[in-house]
Amino acid sequence: MTGPELKELREHLGEAIGQKLTHADMAKLCGLPPEGADTIRKWEVSGPNGPVAELLRILAMASDHYPILEMFNVFDRHDVAVKDRPARRQAFREQMRGDVRRRIA
Repeated sequence: MTGPELKELREHLGEAIGQKLTHADMAKLCGLPPEGADTIRKWEVSGPNGPVAELLRILAMASDHYPILEMFNVFDRHDVAVKDRPARRQAFREQMRGDVRRRIA
């Protein structure tokens, strides 16, 4: 994930949960201490790496702008009716949005 991609992700996640996310909010999402907002600002230039980048890829699924990662995609299996798949995907995204809201609370 590049710095500009992280900045865009912050905007998209804020849009998904209905509130603008600050750098401090993103620090909370990443498990950083409150002063981690400065780290987020730096990452919006250089990009995060390692476990944080992977965590953000997972949290990105809360936004409709990002695909549901293959390892989480249990909707396209043979045992899920095709007509039920869109509703299940939406429910999954809502669950992810709830997770984002809890992490920044």
